[in-house]
Amino acid sequence: MQIHFFGATRTTTGSMYLFEINGKKLLLECGLFQGHREEETARNCCFPFDPKQIDAAVLSHAHMDHAGNFPNLRKQGFTGNIYCTFATRDLASIMLVDSAKIQMDDAAFVSKQRAKKNLPPVQPLYTIADAEKVLEQFVSVNYERPVQVVDGVTATFRDAGHILGSAQVILDITEGAKKYRWLFSGDVGRGNDEILRDPAPTENVDFLQVESTYGGREHAARGNADETVCRLVSETLNKKGKVIIPAFSVGRTQQIVYVLHQLTLAGKLQRVPIFVDSPLSVNATEIYRLHPECFNDTINQFLHEKENPFGMSNLTYIRDAEQSKKLNDLKEPAVIISASGMAEGGRIRHHLKNHIGFANNLILFIGYCAEHTLGAAILAGTNPVNIFGEPHQVRAKIASIDSYSGHADKNELKRYVERVSGEIKKIICIHGEESQCLANADAMRALKPKAEVLVPQYKQVLVI
Repeated sequence: MQIHFFGATRTTTGSMYLFEINGKKLLLECGLFQGHREEETARNCCFPFDPKQIDAAVLSHAHMDHAGNFPNLRKQGFTGNIYCTFATRDLASIMLVDSAKIQMDDAAFVSKQRAKKNLPPVQPLYTIADAEKVLEQFVSVNYERPVQVVDGVTATFRDAGHILGSAQVILDITEGAKKYRWLFSGDVGRGNDEILRDPAPTENVDFLQVESTYGGREHAARGNADETVCRLVSETLNKKGKVIIPAFSVGRTQQIVYVLHQLTLAGKLQRVPIFVDSPLSVNATEIYRLHPECFNDTINQFLHEKENPFGMSNLTYIRDAEQSKKLNDLKEPAVIISASGMAEGGRIRHHLKNHIGFANNLILFIGYCAEHTLGAAILAGTNPVNIFGEPHQVRAKIASIDSYSGHADKNELKRYVERVSGEIKKIICIHGEESQCLANADAMRALKPKAEVLVPQYKQVLVI
């Protein structure tokens, strides 16, 4: 067996791993790579293998750094099945189409700039039609239901607790007289999530491929995060201000809606209008409602005994652009949740433009903002900040809470691996910046001294 590491090697994007087993080629993940524009374009447009030769693919969850390049894979000749959980397939159905719109808009913008220089237009990585067609190749499988994906390889999905439908991928492999179990962690959740179940332990593992996003870092304690949200939001509402929350459409939006719902029901938060202003967020929340099999016991009980955890009388979901624009005319205190979480795209930039200049308002970040994003600039104290190419004075209060991260930190990753049983021969640390991968590798060597620990480079090949 050979494993080719074609993505998320000493970086967090572009997850892609090719397994060659029994004369078959199995692709694990097909994510979009993000980086400098030239490298990003080169890595995403051209695969380091022939897509026509891939027999099947397995997908751990629907985030674009894991699933976002499947339409392009199909466009270039891949015709096999893509195995994932039911919730992952449903989320992918909206996220891949949304990604296609972004690809098309970006291509149109770049082509317009090139036309001014008498240069030919560029083509999008893939179109909406490509995204819709690849969904026909998705095969949905429940958690804990083994399925043969290629000759000699059975895949089983086990809850990873990261986002709705996220899975660890167990590959039980028979190659001649050899049998072994390969565990791909996917993205590991932190546990004790407001909505999702905890990551489930896996037994009898021979090879462990583990994510390292926060392999060398600790999150702030989650215990008082809800109270901090309550205090910050209440202070702002009491000043008749507005709360603007940049939040990713899948996972973080549903989480903060649920937290605000619980605080309101408990009488800790005054009942003011709350708006979720993002078409993708609205669609994703509807999919969350369809998959209670992914919920933990607390939210399931709430769902059955009380009401919809993602809906309340003072909460409005907005798809329509005209409705979104009307939020600019709001005079009373309100909470506006909008994508993207890093304030790089979507409607959130309009809300920031209209509200960041007023001292009574609060801009509350509830997730990580990568370098060189608008969110990172605001959090760094840059003043003024450029929004749509124009400077805007920052007078609003700026706050950030990282306790809602969907990724396990270094201590939580350690606990996750401690619960993996078996005589682990190799541990491969991927999906993290180089410093985080190396830190996680050191932790794994201390935790599992009998295992060989690797931090692969891009295009490295491991032979088993």
